[in-house]
Amino acid sequence: MSLDTLRETLPAYAKDLSLNLSSLAGETTLSDQQKWGCFLASAHAVGQPAVVSAVQAEATAAGLSEEAATAAKAAAAIMGMNNVYYRALHLISNPEYRTLPARLRMNVIANPGVEKADFELWCTAVSAVNGCGMCLDTHEAELKKHGVPALNIQAALRIAAVVNAVSRVLQAEATAAA
Repeated sequence: MSLDTLRETLPAYAKDLSLNLSSLAGETTLSDQQKWGCFLASAHAVGQPAVVSAVQAEATAAGLSEEAATAAKAAAAIMGMNNVYYRALHLISNPEYRTLPARLRMNVIANPGVEKADFELWCTAVSAVNGCGMCLDTHEAELKKHGVPALNIQAALRIAAVVNAVSRVLQAEATAAA
């Protein structure tokens, strides 16, 4: 399934999402690797099958390398864990938990297999999907250290927001039809 086919499956009330999906697919602020990595990481973060399939097909057609696709999926996987853990630390009133070592393996963050800034951008997108402010702050600061402009970070956040919304609409429609 292509993104165009996916857009056609969206209900009329989600027309803005369809238009945003189309415009973000043509986004030029990010490199193709950054853009399609954001799409793929965000789709995997939400996990809606039709969206994952369409984004994977589009990313592959756009030339996203196997290494970059694997790294984008790794960003979704590691942030799926980290976003829960660090969001919990932020939400728990007892500050003692923030002094304890995480004791969670996160080796992929140090060696993602792609440019560090690209991986950080994908982690930022996934952190937006998963709603972890602590992780958003950490990854945004790391992106700034790498000289990534605010417009690029915003583009990644916009992709995450639209992929999330499209996924949720399609899931809700599937549930209503069942």
